[in-house]
Order: sequence, then structure tokens, then C-alpha cells
Amino acid sequence: MRQIHVLNGPNLNLLGQREPAIYGSQTLGDIEAELRAKAQAAGVALIFAQTNVEGELVTLVQQAGLAGADIILNAAAYTHTSIALRDAIKGSGARVIEVHLSNVHAREEFRHHSTIAPVALGVIAGFGAKSYVLALDALLAMSR
Repeated sequence: MRQIHVLNGPNLNLLGQREPAIYGSQTLGDIEAELRAKAQAAGVALIFAQTNVEGELVTLVQQAGLAGADIILNAAAYTHTSIALRDAIKGSGARVIEVHLSNVHAREEFRHHSTIAPVALGVIAGFGAKSYVLALDALLAMSR
């Protein structure tokens, strides 16, 4: 069965309470439930994880990539700083769609640069929780 991993970085465990004007009121659990229903209907196994630790996120990316699974990745702040995540994507051959809840290009200057975008299939940003749904739709439309 095809697997899609949804991997989430630091502070995303606070969704629903952290700056709802920017990140929305849905929790990470709400997003997971919506994606699980959609994946199940498509006959796809969904693996969902969140960590605040960069090294753990690197390991999750490596494991998924080496297993041939696709990844929806919201690396949060690590998007802008982590060469290790970039190298894990490239080194494991992971097919990644980078997602962001907010439009990072309409925010602070430091958020405009992504270390992940150059090794990702694409980037979806600014649609709130629907950014995840759009990424899942894109992966479901792509054959492995």
C-alpha cells in the first residue's frame, strides 16, 4: 500500500492556540483527521508525526525517503535554517512537498528563504490548513 508521511516541525503542536490570526484555529489533530479521511478514501496509508527536535525530523525524512514514501513536510522554522533537512531529503531520494499555513513571502524577510524548496517537488503556502489538503491532492494525482 502506498504511504504518504505528513511530517511537522517545531511549534506545530501548538496549532489552534498559537497566533490564530496567522496560523488559524484548527489544531494539528484537526488537520490529521481531515487528511486521514481523504487518504483512507484513496486507499493510501497516512503516517503523521510532529517533533520539535531537528534531528528527529531529519530521521523521519530519511526513513520515509528510503522506504519510497512521499512526504508532506511542514518544517516550520527549520525551513529557513536546516541544511540537515535539505540534505536528508536529497540523500534519501524523498519526494517532498513543502507546506506552510501562512504565506511566508508576505511575512518577515527571514521567512522568505527556504533551504527545502530547491529539493522539493513544490511548495504550497498561505492557504491555512488547506495547504496540507492541496499537498495531499497533488501527491495523490502523481503516480509513484
